[in-house]
Amino acid sequence: MELQIAGPYNYRRVLERLGHDPLNTVDENSIKVPLKIYSENIVANVTFSGSVEEPQCTVELPNDIKEEGIRKITEIFQLESPLLEVNEHFLHTDLAPLFKQYHGMPLTRDFDLYFCMMKTIIHQQLNIRFAYTLTERFVKSFGTEKDGVWFYPSPETVSELDYEDLRKMQFSQRKAEYVIDTSRLIAKGELDLEEVALLTDEEVIETLIKIRGVGYWTAENILLFGLGRKNLFPVKDIGIQNAVKKLYNLEEKPTIEHLIKLSEAWSPFKSYASLYLWESLDNQKAPELKK
Repeated sequence: MELQIAGPYNYRRVLERLGHDPLNTVDENSIKVPLKIYSENIVANVTFSGSVEEPQCTVELPNDIKEEGIRKITEIFQLESPLLEVNEHFLHTDLAPLFKQYHGMPLTRDFDLYFCMMKTIIHQQLNIRFAYTLTERFVKSFGTEKDGVWFYPSPETVSELDYEDLRKMQFSQRKAEYVIDTSRLIAKGELDLEEVALLTDEEVIETLIKIRGVGYWTAENILLFGLGRKNLFPVKDIGIQNAVKKLYNLEEKPTIEHLIKLSEAWSPFKSYASLYLWESLDNQKAPELKK
């Protein structure tokens, strides 16, 4: 099925970002997406074509779940997000150079909210290379493979693990506890992620930080990449601080107060400011597309 996307939409940069994760099956113009639909593992083949300004997307799915699958793909890749409006907003701010350089980059979501939560907890306070290594070990040990695509293990599967099962993979004791104990809350129904998804940003943070091992940074990342919320600027994130320091040629990292003040001009699209600032720290560049 072919889906029309309103430009600008730089799918090459989307695929490049997703390609950093060794668990993702990414080609030059396509990706295989693991979806959980009606309790079944489904692999969606998503292929992009066209230019930044006139992009196209083709999705291959089984007919019996096509409607729900298309809804999920549209949500994950933010195919209906108003990127033209976002771009025009930032062209009148200090971030204009970044929005010209990374023109048309959407705020894509992780494939599943539980996946996002587990990945974010695992990635806490680790360098990115080891974080991906640890996540890959976790998924390939306890998850499921279908058509060459890896699915994260379910909360029920993880809830039955012992802490030592993760310690053997180089998880710290605390991180093993965070991953397994959080999964137990979900498996028991004490944490309902579908209900969490309906809450406001403030309510989501208030709910999640009550969980042992989930701090403000983790909750904000879940809001950004698990729920795709549009107006978040995690001022305590080291990457954000470094990116602002680099962009504004500051001698020291900016203070929290400075970042809060700067971000006022970026509302109601602060999440895009976060994404583009993070991208500005990345030395890998996506292949150019004709605009």
